[in-house]
Amino acid sequence: MASIGVLTLELRLEHAHSLKDKRHVVQGLKDRLRRKFNVAVAEIDYQDTWQRALVAAVTVSGDHERAALILQAAERDAAQWLGGDLVDATVEWLE
Repeated sequence: MASIGVLTLELRLEHAHSLKDKRHVVQGLKDRLRRKFNVAVAEIDYQDTWQRALVAAVTVSGDHERAALILQAAERDAAQWLGGDLVDATVEWLE
């Protein structure tokens, strides 16, 4: 049975003064996670808010352990790249 893991990242972008500033950060994060971890990524909430973003990264694998490792690595990388802008990260499993 396939394991579907969803990593949700909540961002608070205090330095963003426009949607353009926010989009720059969010797009950079999405591109980075796609490239490094081969996950599907989307901004899922707060699209019209300048200083908040909710981004989800999803992976599907036949091996639950492998999927968990991918999402853990993606979370660590996002935390390192975003620093204090990352305020929360959660993982949910759809099996």
